[in-house]
Amino acid sequence: MEIKDYGLSRQRGYLSHYEVDEIQLPGDFAAITQAADQLSALLTSGRIRHFLNQLPDPMLEEWARTAQEGQIRTAMVHYSFLVQAYVWGEEIPPAHLPANLARPIVALADQLGQAPLLPYSAYVLDNWHRLDKAELISLENIAMFQNFLGGVDENWFVLVHVAIEAEAGVLLDNAARLVTLAQQGDAAEAERLLVEMDAAWERIYGHFARMGERCDPYCYFNRVRPYIHGWANNPAFPSGGLIYEGVAKFGGKPQAFRGQTGSQSSIVPAMDALFHVGHSDDPLKSFLDKLHKYRPVQHRRFIEDLAAQSTLRGFVEASESPSLKDAFNACVQQSARFRTRHLEYAASYINKQMGSNSGNDPDVGTGGTPFMKYLKKHRDENAAQLVT
Repeated sequence: MEIKDYGLSRQRGYLSHYEVDEIQLPGDFAAITQAADQLSALLTSGRIRHFLNQLPDPMLEEWARTAQEGQIRTAMVHYSFLVQAYVWGEEIPPAHLPANLARPIVALADQLGQAPLLPYSAYVLDNWHRLDKAELISLENIAMFQNFLGGVDENWFVLVHVAIEAEAGVLLDNAARLVTLAQQGDAAEAERLLVEMDAAWERIYGHFARMGERCDPYCYFNRVRPYIHGWANNPAFPSGGLIYEGVAKFGGKPQAFRGQTGSQSSIVPAMDALFHVGHSDDPLKSFLDKLHKYRPVQHRRFIEDLAAQSTLRGFVEASESPSLKDAFNACVQQSARFRTRHLEYAASYINKQMGSNSGNDPDVGTGGTPFMKYLKKHRDENAAQLVT
């Protein structure tokens, strides 16, 4: 396996191989990009639907079939933010998404093989750029391109995730190499790569620990989180979902899609696939299995191929090298530790906050799952699957 075959890199991991500020969209997108640039002002007006209803439908179906990948993904960034703002930008969510937004986002999502609402890829992976192109990716040198309300809390929340995703490139590159090394029986090199992965995890935690520096839990819950919910398992949609007007394949029926969530990140699922860490059935496992299709197609394929091809666990179990087993177990424990940190942030940024608008339930994740109980279970299952 080689990660370049999946559109990934050691330097950027799952992040876009381009930077969004360098992508130019055709002139037909002028009104859309202008609205996206003014999204904070439109949301602050309290009548965003009045303005978004006036946007033209650029009829993207044919363009999306032939456009460059970076253009399609950048258009998805803009449209997914506009759609979320339309749905959550006023007090009561609408039952219908107008055709001038529904048709374009469905055309883009179909081309990308994703769902027609804000995915993690458009929120984080494709929504960043370096401030100084001569410097590396770091929290001091990256910016969020498309915002909702904007401000330091929203920016920082996304940028911490961008920094983590970039750091994870080492994990992904080494994971692909370890598949081959296990098949070749190269214990020494496998151990070296596992130790290198353990060190990368430490750098990831360094970024994760900085979340509280500029993203306040109250501001996150009340000014950031409300816009990233979906319409699956959401009591704000009594019909069961959102009707996408003008989209023939949906037949005028409500569509239930899950909201953007950090659980759509492909880092931990790739590690579970590499180390063959499994989880028993529960609502969160079912939810995470369903989230798999919300990831970019190449990221899905990478995880699936890792799971199918990795013989690393069996190789390590059969080894007589205590240091190789220690290195393997250290990485398995790092995944468990990441889940623990996720649990801690979920508690402080979501569970301890009080719901203040429809759909913003502190006991339910943005994907629609009661997460606290099952995050703990998955963390414990992860930690229990060490080799001896």
